[in-house]
Amino acid sequence: MLSCFLAEKAADTVTLIPVRKDGLDAWLAAAPAETAAWVRGVGFTAEPGATALLPAADGRLDRVLVGVGETLDLWSIAGLPTTLPTGAKEGEASYALEDGLTPDEATVLATGWALGSYRFTRYRKPKKVLPRLVLPAGADAQAVDSMVRAVTLVRDLINTPAEDMGPSDLAAAARELGAEFGADVSVIAGDDLLAANYPTVHAVGRAAAKAPCLIDLTWGDAGHPLVCLVGKGVCFDSGGLDIKAAGGMLLMKKDMGGAAHVLGLARLVMAAQLPVRLRVLVPAVENAISGNAFRPMDIITTRKGLTVEIGNTDAEGRLILCDALAEADSAKPALILDFATLTGAARIALGTELPALFANDDQLADDILAAAKETGDPLWRLPLWQGYAKQLDSKIADLNNAPGGGYGGAITAALYLERFITKGTPWAHIDLMAWNASAKPGRPEGGEAMGLRAAFAMLSRRFPKG
Repeated sequence: MLSCFLAEKAADTVTLIPVRKDGLDAWLAAAPAETAAWVRGVGFTAEPGATALLPAADGRLDRVLVGVGETLDLWSIAGLPTTLPTGAKEGEASYALEDGLTPDEATVLATGWALGSYRFTRYRKPKKVLPRLVLPAGADAQAVDSMVRAVTLVRDLINTPAEDMGPSDLAAAARELGAEFGADVSVIAGDDLLAANYPTVHAVGRAAAKAPCLIDLTWGDAGHPLVCLVGKGVCFDSGGLDIKAAGGMLLMKKDMGGAAHVLGLARLVMAAQLPVRLRVLVPAVENAISGNAFRPMDIITTRKGLTVEIGNTDAEGRLILCDALAEADSAKPALILDFATLTGAARIALGTELPALFANDDQLADDILAAAKETGDPLWRLPLWQGYAKQLDSKIADLNNAPGGGYGGAITAALYLERFITKGTPWAHIDLMAWNASAKPGRPEGGEAMGLRAAFAMLSRRFPKG
C-alpha cells in the first residue's frame, strides 16, 4: 500500500464530507443548528476545493466539509494533503472519506489524494509530513497503486536535472522498470548507433559528453498484437549550433518528457497484464555544442533511407524520433503511439495544459479522444493537413527538418514524422508540454503526466483482458 494511505481508521481519524454547492443548503438543514451556524459563520459556500473545519464538543477536529464540483473527479480532493491540518503530532493525522461512495468514485478520489501527496524529494527533504487517508471502501487498490506509481515515475524522471538524467540514466530507469516486470531491455549506445543504422540519433547526440543511445524494451507474449510506444528522450536541449536563448533553455531538462511518458505508460500496461506484445523505443540524447556537433544544412540519411537537410539544429526531436519510428513501423504493429515535447507551436496553439493529438487513423484518434473525455485527461486533435507537406521540401534532399516561415509548426513537425510511418499502420502522435507552469490541486509546478491516463484507457479498451 502506498505510504499516503492507511488500511483502517484510527480513534482520531477525521471524516471528510464532500459537499456540492447545490447540495449545501440541504446539508445545513439536516445538520444541528450550532453546526449550521458555524459553517455559515466561516463563510463556507462549497466552492470546489474550499474546506470548513468542524470541531467536536471537546474542541478537537472532528469533520471537514470539502467543496466539490458536480461530479467527483480526480482533482476533487487532490489539494487536501497539503492544506489539511497535519495533527498535534506531525505525521499522525489521518482522514477518511464519508461512506456512500461508489467503487469508481472511491478509486478516483483515492488516486487524486495520492497524486496530491506527491513531492519531488531527491535533493531536499520535505518540510512536513503529510496526513494520510484511510483507503476508501470499494476503491480498487491495485488500480490506484498502478496509476500513482506510473505518474510518479513520469514526474520524477522529468523533474530530475540533466546532470543526473542523461541518456545512460534514462536507460538505467528503463532497465529498472524492465527488471520489475520481467521485460527485456537492450541499449545501443555511442558509435554503435551507426553500426546499427540509427544515424539521426547519433548525429543529434554525438556532440555531448554523454553518449546518445537507443533504448529498446520488449514485454509480453509474442503471439499478442504488437503495440509500439516511442518517446522523445532529449535529456537536455541547448538548441545545438542554432543555440537557444537563456530563457528558452531554462526548462530543457523536461525535453525528455516524451520518454518519461512512454515508460510510465509501459508500467501501466505491464502492471495490468494487458494482452499485448509491448515494445518501447526511446532515442535518448543531449543536444549539445562541440566541434563535432551537427550543423545547419548538413544532410543526414535516416534509418528509413530518406535524406534530411538540417534547416535548424533546434528541431532535433523529430530527427531522433524518425529513426525510432521507422524501426517501430518495420515490425508492422497493431498501432504506434509516440509522445514528444516537440514544438512550441503546439503550446502557442493550445497552451501548456492541452496536448495536441495527431493521428493518421480516425478510429484511433476517436478512441483516444473518447478515453481523454472519460478520464478527464484532455487532448485536442489537430490535423495532418497535407496542404502543408510541401513546406518539408528540400532542394537537395528528400526532406528539410525545419521549414521556414514559422506557421503551422506543430502540423509540419507531425507531417515530418508521418513520412516514417507506412501507410495503413495506425499511428498517433502526442505533442505535449509535460510540465505544470503553475501549481494546481494535485498538480505541483514541475514535471507532469499529460495524456497518460487517456492513452492507457484507450489501450485497455482496445486490448481488454480475457
